[in-house]
Amino acid sequence: MRPLYSVAEIRKLEQAAFAEVAPGSLMREAGRAASDVALSILGSGGLRRALILAGPGNNGGDALEVAANLADAGVAVLVAHFPGRAAPSAEAQAALARAQASTARFITLIDDQLPEADLIVDGLFGIGLARELAGEFKSLVRAVNARGGKVLALDTPSGLDADTGGVVGGQGVAIRATHTVTYIGDKPGLHTADGREHAGQVTLATLGLSTPDTRLHLLDPSAFAAYCQPRSHSGHKGSYGNVAILGGASGMCGAPVLAARTALLAGAGRVYVAAIDPALALDPVQPEVMYRSAEHVEFNQAVVVAGPGMGDGKAARHFLQRAIDAFSPLVLDADGLNLIAHDEGLRHALMHRHEQPVLTPHPLEAARLLGMTAAVVQQDRLSAASELAGRLNAVVVLKGSGTVIATPEGDMFINPTGNPGLATAGTGDVLAGLIGALLAQGWPRSAAALGAVWLHGAAADRLVAQGIGPIGLTAGELPAAIRAELNRLCA
Repeated sequence: MRPLYSVAEIRKLEQAAFAEVAPGSLMREAGRAASDVALSILGSGGLRRALILAGPGNNGGDALEVAANLADAGVAVLVAHFPGRAAPSAEAQAALARAQASTARFITLIDDQLPEADLIVDGLFGIGLARELAGEFKSLVRAVNARGGKVLALDTPSGLDADTGGVVGGQGVAIRATHTVTYIGDKPGLHTADGREHAGQVTLATLGLSTPDTRLHLLDPSAFAAYCQPRSHSGHKGSYGNVAILGGASGMCGAPVLAARTALLAGAGRVYVAAIDPALALDPVQPEVMYRSAEHVEFNQAVVVAGPGMGDGKAARHFLQRAIDAFSPLVLDADGLNLIAHDEGLRHALMHRHEQPVLTPHPLEAARLLGMTAAVVQQDRLSAASELAGRLNAVVVLKGSGTVIATPEGDMFINPTGNPGLATAGTGDVLAGLIGALLAQGWPRSAAALGAVWLHGAAADRLVAQGIGPIGLTAGELPAAIRAELNRLCA
């Protein structure tokens, strides 16, 4: 898995490197790495045109190195340079001299009218931006975003917080890049919140520096591959565990149906719906799922997924208390999370249960649990997930673009799979059922959460690649695609 680093950590690595390498070498290496990416985007042959936006700091110096390199490669280069008031660093001054000595042509943009270009290189501001873009830079970024086309951001798209993935400032703007080349170490903000919308395809250029491991990683299947094994010929339904979906209050029967179907297609040996409303008695599409009144389900004998369509009535609270008290793995989703947020007794019982639960909140549910607004959660998704995991002694899956998974021990992961097709009702129920199925098959809590999140997103990506979505993709289409992804990984 690729480690992710905060801006503060990157700054420390930079300072250590400056003491060991020749002056200007890191900037020249950054320019070479970005130029390679730019040339791969531009392709070969014919007239190739690039517009370089070079800001006042070292990010602008990187951009000027790119300008010189692309010009040397035969690209028609235009440079819009914004030197700023402060004196540039020696490295940035040397990069400017290289660009001026090349065939690159320096221009002044008038009223943010952008010249024709096959690629725009964003080197306005890097990871150190602390204030929202304003004035000419705000107008320029808006013009770039309105123009569209290929945009390569250097280190991070200008205006994006590299730590949180939020756009800097309440009324701020950020470059929407199609590609980002990021330096030394990858940054979490490129992969969560607004980051995926703005960073595009991310390439890491280490600049030849070694980096230490961290407790924050970009998720990939290596995190859970050890538990993804082929089925044994001697296995039977009892080998793969039981899952009980607790939910289905009156008028909300679809949610447990989706969770149950997913648990079944993801390999659980037996799946029950523990229905709060006993009118829910059969799934004619998936008759293998067993339906029972929640009153008659023994929660100690199954992984319990509590919350889909549960409602907030007295019966829901009663059965949730039973599920929390049971000595079995527990996944809490949807209404189960809302009940916990508003009931101190349930929350205390959850925090002190014998086995850590897995919680799967979306931002609003996380906000209720933390006593804040969803906007505050989204401003720093990593901190919110970490705080929630520690406070409730749970593995937390904070859903959204770049889902964040946090453990009480301090490990954190950002998931790169998935697409906007998942922004539809019921996909969270599918995810909860999938986590339950993996737990039932013996996966540890963290591995089950990580594997389920990755598979859930990969299934949506598979469907979109087949032309099913993202517009109009439905939650009910996910379970079969999850089954296909799971079998592919566990073959």
